[in-house]
Amino acid sequence: MSLVLLAPVRRRRFAVTLWLSAVMLVLVVLWALFPALFAHGDPLVGDPRQALQPPSAQFWFGTDHLGRDLWSRTVYGTALTLQATLFSVVIALVVGTLSGVLAGYCGGRLDTLFMRVIDVLMAIPNLLLAMAIITVLGFGTLHIAVAVGLSSVATFARLSRGEVLRSRTQLFVEAARASGVGHFSVVRQHILPHALGPVLSLAALEMGFALLSVSSLGFLGFGAPPPTPEWGLLIAEGRNYIAAAWWFTSLPGVVIILTVLATNRIAGFIQDASEER
Repeated sequence: MSLVLLAPVRRRRFAVTLWLSAVMLVLVVLWALFPALFAHGDPLVGDPRQALQPPSAQFWFGTDHLGRDLWSRTVYGTALTLQATLFSVVIALVVGTLSGVLAGYCGGRLDTLFMRVIDVLMAIPNLLLAMAIITVLGFGTLHIAVAVGLSSVATFARLSRGEVLRSRTQLFVEAARASGVGHFSVVRQHILPHALGPVLSLAALEMGFALLSVSSLGFLGFGAPPPTPEWGLLIAEGRNYIAAAWWFTSLPGVVIILTVLATNRIAGFIQDASEER
């Protein structure tokens, strides 16, 4: 009885959190597209006389050690962080899906070799693998995006391979082969559409992880050099001032946390909707 009564409350909470997540993501996207509408201060130039000012009506997020407005730097840093995040997910999606589809459809020794490579990649923590790739490519936000994307390829490849293995034995695939349809057309018209649903759901879930990875690598100094505003770099610049200026690292960190939580919430909704279909 109690579970029945609690069901409407849970549904309302589900709807509220979903809408709050959507609002947060829309706001972050608007920051990235139109930063000047939300922040009127210069993110690169500050007044040393205003250094380490706490949050106030003038400086919503306070100021940093050079007197720069942290709110402006956070808003202007959104574009660079989101671009790297989206690019990394696209790399992982395209490379992982194509390699998984190829291995799953061809089978045989290619599939065996593919699975051994995937097992090795899955055994290495993604962030550690991304750091190793950056060491080869060099520093920079673009290289961070490539490294994070390549470190997530194994996850997409394994999922797409499993979907292909399940689809290639279906009757409509066998019928297409028997009617003389080429391998490329069979994959494009019959197998790939069935594999894309779960893969796109995974891409939505990977957005939050990619954002955390990009910010973490930026914090470690692998990304954009100062004074470029970037979310991970903002936190790194304030780590020596935690005791004297808590807002320096805390408020940009809260923005990252809220964005990741909103992304995961929307991704969970998309995944649930795709499973119901």
